Amino acid sequence: MNQKANNRNFIAWLRDNWKNNALFSTGIALIVMIILQTVALGFDYPSFGDWFDAWVRNWLNILRNNSSVGIIALGMTFVIISGGIDLAVGSTLVAVGAIAMCLMDATSGGLLGMLGITGVPAYILTILLAILAGTLLGAFNGALVTVGRIPPFIATLGAMKILRSVTQYFMQTNSPKVPSDFLQIASFKIGDLMLMPILYWLLLAVILYVVSKKTVFGRHVFAVGSNEKTTRLSGINVNRVKLGVYALMGAVVAVAALLQVSRIGAMDPANAGSGYELDAIAAVIVGGTSMAGGKGSVVGTVFGMLIIAVMNNLLNLLGVDPFLREAFKGAIIIAAVLLQRKSAEN
Repeated sequence: MNQKANNRNFIAWLRDNWKNNALFSTGIALIVMIILQTVALGFDYPSFGDWFDAWVRNWLNILRNNSSVGIIALGMTFVIISGGIDLAVGSTLVAVGAIAMCLMDATSGGLLGMLGITGVPAYILTILLAILAGTLLGAFNGALVTVGRIPPFIATLGAMKILRSVTQYFMQTNSPKVPSDFLQIASFKIGDLMLMPILYWLLLAVILYVVSKKTVFGRHVFAVGSNEKTTRLSGINVNRVKLGVYALMGAVVAVAALLQVSRIGAMDPANAGSGYELDAIAAVIVGGTSMAGGKGSVVGTVFGMLIIAVMNNLLNLLGVDPFLREAFKGAIIIAAVLLQRKSAEN
């Protein structure tokens, strides 16, 4: 009798957490995806050590290949929690990457080289100026939304077109080369493993988690997304919070741009960052953040990004046609939104 009661209590607890705890349901989904990926990877190896080494390296490849989008998704979490959206992140990444490459161009010395600044000081200054540029571009989007009172979708859609077009125009006659030393930022190996992109992603996730949970700004972001009118009446400067959110988004995108430039050693203005905005939004939604605003978490976004990354890897291992992979991603997004809606109705 006690055993049956315990089973009923456990099922009730499981059902309640699945419906009401987005982090719990996302975590369960991630565990299922990891199990499926492990099975798809196979066990046909000479020894357990060989299998484990292949499993670890496969995971490191997944994390490294998705680090840039994962970083952008962290910033997108704040934007969506505040009730906004940012479609310009891919174009901002291209613009910031182009600025960074022009500052330290190895072929001509770059803009900093013309001022006599080379080597490590040039790299440090490039990083600082790139993050400043990203922050200003993000703040510009925020100003369009707050001062210009343009809906976030329209404002960032326009910024997306402008930034990529202008970057392509200026880069069509320039082919800056990234100095080999700068590549060490992402390609520096710990042992024989290239872990730096993953470590940057995790470090930024920890920082933004603390910002979201332990700072006044983080609490204000949730308040604005939950009920903007009430938040304004309580004395909080809603426009300043929104401007800060988009500025933070721009700074986070700049970090992703610097990481991508140091990983690849180039930035194609026509294609780089294309689709990143949709992937980042997908990760945030799958991670349990509500599109209506006011609800979400950085940890959930990390889980959501991992679910999408593992799904892509799983489809690749299973030999699914590349043209169908986006369909699976779309299905996951729709399912996540439907689950959010059902939870809200309950």
